[in-house]
Amino acid sequence: MRLSMKRCLGIALAVNIGLTACNVPAFAQGIEDKVAVCAGCHGADGKPIDKTYPVIWGQQLGYIYIQLRDFKRGDRKNDFMQPMVAQMERDDMLAIAEYFSKKPWPDLGQPRAPKDVAARAVRANGSIGCTGCHLDQFQGDGTVPRLAGQSREYLAKATSDFRTHTRGNNPGMSDLMNATDLDDLTALSDYLAGL
Repeated sequence: MRLSMKRCLGIALAVNIGLTACNVPAFAQGIEDKVAVCAGCHGADGKPIDKTYPVIWGQQLGYIYIQLRDFKRGDRKNDFMQPMVAQMERDDMLAIAEYFSKKPWPDLGQPRAPKDVAARAVRANGSIGCTGCHLDQFQGDGTVPRLAGQSREYLAKATSDFRTHTRGNNPGMSDLMNATDLDDLTALSDYLAGL
């Protein structure tokens, strides 16, 4: 079942408003209740309902935490995520990050990039140096995200958001994305999605 962002927000706000109306802090319930709200958009099986949403199952714990923190502080802008994290405390964010980091990475069933696209992506990585941070096989570590197997659509959106500075919580990535040929970035998105 595919839900629109408006519907996801409505569900999440209803949960949040309902808990607040009962004088219970919005994120005081157990971890299963906390992550159930996340699953509304990121998928109960780890496969996001919208391909422009990131896979968070199996993602690096430190990376998930930093993104939640950045949404809360406003360093990373998103009209949907900011209200979701507004009531969260540090311990909530760490618990959610740990929960999702321990889940298995889902197989989105994306095809491998064609040989010419893969070759272009490998050449682009040689000049950009993605694996310098995202490590061999693009698995990430700590606060650096896994890119391998992420949805093609999300990777393209993230690239675009960095290039336009819509995503402003990592200026170094914005600089790197703007210094890289758009066709190379497209090839990288296709290649990474198929890993």
